[in-house]
Amino acid sequence: MSLPACPPCPKCKENYTYQDGDLLICPICGFEAQQQAWQAGETEAASEQIIKDAVGNVLQDGDSVTVIKDLKVKGASTPIKVGTKVKSIRLLHDAPDDHDIDCKIDGFGAMKLKSSIVKKA
Repeated sequence: MSLPACPPCPKCKENYTYQDGDLLICPICGFEAQQQAWQAGETEAASEQIIKDAVGNVLQDGDSVTVIKDLKVKGASTPIKVGTKVKSIRLLHDAPDDHDIDCKIDGFGAMKLKSSIVKKA
């Protein structure tokens, strides 16, 4: 029994895509899309990059998250402690670095966080 071939990734053009449920996933660039949107070529409008927290929950704009490890902040005398709750996040798709969450933290101000160090509250 052979598996059906998945189409190449529309973002990075690699042929290593695989299917997980009704999603097609590219392990090279991390792009995920519904199979219908992938095949129709509607990758930008129909489905943006899915951003997940450290435990795999899908994040959306306006969610509240909790920091899962201490974070040293340049120029600040104290770190951001484990358990700090961050409200009303804004997701940054296609960020040049891994910092894909824009937020304001009480006592620290505006900053960018990585989704790998937060969990959905």
